[in-house]
Amino acid sequence: MPEIIIKYKNKRALEALHDFAKYFDFEIRLPHSSRKENQIDLNSITVIPGDSSIDTSDLHEIFTGRNINPSELRKNAWKRK
Repeated sequence: MPEIIIKYKNKRALEALHDFAKYFDFEIRLPHSSRKENQIDLNSITVIPGDSSIDTSDLHEIFTGRNINPSELRKNAWKRK
């Protein structure tokens, strides 16, 4: 079967191609990417946004009374090597 590669900038173009595929009996295969859409690259480091639906109130008991503040935690725990 002959193949064609189509590059597009707009997601609406892909939606239109999917609609055409139904009527003209051709197949659309998307390349599998290991990178997910919600990942962000920042200085060659992949940053994955956190899940806002997670309930962090359970962590309150763990950190209460330990005199931990965010700036000290960043300075001591996340040292670059």
